[in-house]
Amino acid sequence: MYDNESSDTLNNDVFGVTGSLPFTGRWLVGSTPAKQIPSHGTDMFGVGYAIDFIAVDEQNRTSPEKSWRTFIGTESPEIFYAFGKPVVSPVSGEVVRIHNGEPDHEARRSLLTLIPYAIKQKERFRKGPAAIAGNYIIISPHHLDVYIAIVHLQLDSLLVKKGDHVSVGEHIANCGNSGNSTQPHIQAMTSLDFFNTKGVPLYFNAFNQWGKGDSDPTIVKKAFPGAGAVVSPRLNE
Repeated sequence: MYDNESSDTLNNDVFGVTGSLPFTGRWLVGSTPAKQIPSHGTDMFGVGYAIDFIAVDEQNRTSPEKSWRTFIGTESPEIFYAFGKPVVSPVSGEVVRIHNGEPDHEARRSLLTLIPYAIKQKERFRKGPAAIAGNYIIISPHHLDVYIAIVHLQLDSLLVKKGDHVSVGEHIANCGNSGNSTQPHIQAMTSLDFFNTKGVPLYFNAFNQWGKGDSDPTIVKKAFPGAGAVVSPRLNE
C-alpha cells in the first residue's frame, strides 16, 4: 500500500528520511522546507524541516462555513475538515514517546485573534514542549538513528502506546488543534529532547501535487511538498 522508508545522505552532517504522507485525502501545504530552511523560521524544538498540512475539500476550502467569528473572533475546531481526521504513521518503527492531555483550543483565522496569539509565543515557549507540540507521538524508524514526531494531535485520540511497533500507513491518532498550531504538523528529529535537537529533512514518497490553478496533479517523488500546494498520497506506488 505504501513504500517503505529509507535514508539519504545530504552532506557530512545531515541526512534525510523518506516516508509516506501521514494522511489520506487532500491537504493544503503550509510551512515547508521547499520554501525556506528553517521552514518555521527557527531551529528550536527541532522544527527546522517541519511541514504543516491542513485538510481541504475539492474546492480547497479548509472549512465548509464562515461566519462573523471567522473575521473577528475564534472558531470551534470542529468546523474544520482537518479536525478529527485520521493521522497515519509515515514510517515503520517503534513508538518511543507519546504525550496526551493537552486540550484542543479554539481555531483562529482572523488577524484580530492571530496577532494577540502571536504576541504570546514566547510565553508558550517557556512552558515547554507540550505547549508547542500539544499531544504528540514520536516514532523511531527501523534501522535509522532519528525520530519522527507527529504533533498537534486531537486530545484522547492516540491509538498507540510507548513500545508499540507501527507500520507505515497505520492509523495512530487523529488530527487535532492542540499546542501551538491549528494544523497537523510533522517533523523529523535527531533527538527525543525537544530542547536539544536539530531538524532532519523528511521527504515523502510518490504523491499527487496540485499547484495554484492546476486541474490535474503532478506526480512528485521523494521530495518536500511545495508551499501553497495541495497534495494527496498515491497509493500502491
